[in-house]
Amino acid sequence: MIKRKLLSITLLIFTISCSSLQIQNSEEKEVNKDIPKVMREFRAAWVATVANINWPSKKGLSTEEQKQEAIFILDKLKENNFNAVIFQARPQCDAFYKSNLEPWSYYLTGKQGEAPNPFYDPLEFWIEEAHKRGLELHVWLNPYRAHHITGGEVSDYSIVKKNPDWVVKLKSGYYWLDPSMKEVQDHSLSVVLDIIKRYDVDGIHFDDYFYPYPSYNNDEDFPDDKSWELYKKNGGKLKRDDWRRESINNFIERVYKGIKETKQTVKFGLSPFGIWRPNFPESVDGFDQYDQLYADAKLWLNKGWIDYWSPQLYWKISSMQQSFPVLIDWWKNENTFQRHFWPGISIDRVNNDLNNIEIINQVMIVRGMLSNSPGNIFWSVGPILKNNQLDSLLINGPYKKEALVPSTFWFPKSKLQKPGIFYSKEKDKIKISWKSSDKNIFKWVLYFKFGNKWDYKIFTNDINEFFIPYEKEITFYEKEGKEVTRKFKLEKTGISSVDRISNESEINFLNIE
Repeated sequence: MIKRKLLSITLLIFTISCSSLQIQNSEEKEVNKDIPKVMREFRAAWVATVANINWPSKKGLSTEEQKQEAIFILDKLKENNFNAVIFQARPQCDAFYKSNLEPWSYYLTGKQGEAPNPFYDPLEFWIEEAHKRGLELHVWLNPYRAHHITGGEVSDYSIVKKNPDWVVKLKSGYYWLDPSMKEVQDHSLSVVLDIIKRYDVDGIHFDDYFYPYPSYNNDEDFPDDKSWELYKKNGGKLKRDDWRRESINNFIERVYKGIKETKQTVKFGLSPFGIWRPNFPESVDGFDQYDQLYADAKLWLNKGWIDYWSPQLYWKISSMQQSFPVLIDWWKNENTFQRHFWPGISIDRVNNDLNNIEIINQVMIVRGMLSNSPGNIFWSVGPILKNNQLDSLLINGPYKKEALVPSTFWFPKSKLQKPGIFYSKEKDKIKISWKSSDKNIFKWVLYFKFGNKWDYKIFTNDINEFFIPYEKEITFYEKEGKEVTRKFKLEKTGISSVDRISNESEINFLNIE
């Protein structure tokens, strides 16, 4: 009985959230009712490496064990129709990849500076394996955390010892880079650009750690007296809080512009704390990141210094002071450049019916409120791997159909060729095959029509054929509301190609005789 009620609530929210999208597109569908359309939605999960939260499961695993764990995660995302992964490659000024700028991560081998043995490059491996499965790979970096309390002893390879003037120690045991220092900004920016130049990544991603949370320093002020006094000595006029915020603002702008100057089609995504300030909007209360983290997240969105925006909206729909849809609406109104808005959703809750249905409802609310470019990122991938009930609700519910990542209209467009398409009859099936000489293809979309109903499948670029039944049963409803099931023949098919930034070619249609 409880499950039925929860399902009814889900369906009601789905109906409400999708109504605006249906109204908006109704006229277009009437005009282009025989032109199929592929679903678009960003579907991603964070893979945290700090403290071995998600991967690797523990430090010191063999190369083969690390690879098998990575493949298990990526296979699970592929099976559940995700299309992106956010991989943490720099948890504490160290590297899950071969770098001349920072040491190998402690969380790989248990010893900072020590490469995997037998040698492999984990980031390169994750990128290649993600792309094989049609998943975008976004590299998640922490720009200011110098040493985590779970990161073992501070080694001679650590930035804490190599550049002690850049670093402060916090009362809780963390070490933090001083964000006000140009040398710090230059270094963190060089890490970003080094990755873009050497690795085939789809995005660069920052989370909510700018100046540290107050609890990291026992609620005492950030210990940057030295750089603050130097700023004033050199004629600085800003108040201390504004000076700190300006340091972060300058860095975010530099990162965005640096990415675009280096490789225009790499996305820059930010995932700040979900509330900008208490009372924005009026009903919202909670932690003040503007005042405490010196993060003017609203400004970055207003200025368009990002390609996608993923504030951590980890609260429930019914949370009165931090309501999920209320915060979505406020951030949506601040998105003056119409960047992608893909909220962070928490799935790291107790595995029960109420929490799992809450997650499904939040996905549906995002679809309804952000219908031009829907999507979200789940914190974190862990429950996707372990929570079979949530797994089932997703793949049999909102993620039942595959989806392309929404295209990014402000990126430079490349003209994709229309692929060739062919068919042959084999017993009770039709073999559809396709080809293209275009070198920029990441995926294919195969469309097929039974009766008056279009459907599609998405394939990775290494597949160029598929067998479709000659006939298929289709269930529909007559005007009186009676459910009817009939067999229909395959009438028409079509193929399109999709590039790495999710632009789709024209569809090449083929009638089936």
